[in-house]
Amino acid sequence: MSTKHFAGDSVEPPKVPGSYRFYSMRFCPYAQRVQLVLNAKGTPHDTVFIDLLDKPKWYLDIFPAGKVPALIYDGNFLSESLLLADFLDEQFPEPPLWNCSPLQKILDKLVIESFSKVGTAFYKLIFTSETVEEINFNELVASLIPIEAELAKRGSKFFGGDKPNMVDYMIWPWMERLDSIKPYTQGKFVIPFDDKFPKLASWKALMIVDKAVAPYYLTPEKHAQHFVNKKAGLPAYDF
Repeated sequence: MSTKHFAGDSVEPPKVPGSYRFYSMRFCPYAQRVQLVLNAKGTPHDTVFIDLLDKPKWYLDIFPAGKVPALIYDGNFLSESLLLADFLDEQFPEPPLWNCSPLQKILDKLVIESFSKVGTAFYKLIFTSETVEEINFNELVASLIPIEAELAKRGSKFFGGDKPNMVDYMIWPWMERLDSIKPYTQGKFVIPFDDKFPKLASWKALMIVDKAVAPYYLTPEKHAQHFVNKKAGLPAYDF
């Protein structure tokens, strides 16, 4: 998969026969959600990365909103990460990522919804002040307490049981980025996973080597550098 991001005066690359065209941005956690589902399903697709600061004219012509993630399916332009994840799970039923129980499915969706507090706290920590403030770090750590408790209550390696399900893949992009706090703050702040969140620590170690996650995983250092660049107003999408 090429990590080149297409910008304003570029030409759209030719579509790959037999594959679904997926538009993404390499550092977007919402696009990563959909990428993980595509990987987990083994759905044939070709990913085209979009420069969100200098969007290609050809992309705006076909999708005026200019957002990612987006997927072309049967001539239709589909977007929004959770909607795309649901669509892919229904359209490509193997392996199923949602629990077949309607009750468990809604309980899982509530976990994903509650996890949004972690994402909000993380970006508040990174972007709302010139330097990382301890009060924001403590807020982020506190937001992980109910997620640790939920995994402990389930008594399984993954939120999905013995293997990852939709919950695991929908929250992973932000969990992957949490380790970037250490290099971003030059070691001043580190999420105490081993001490305070042992269930999540074990879960993270398993997720990193999952067949859907591993090919798309970025190191904490790469994420940290992206945040440094973005905060300086000079995000570098290609690497």
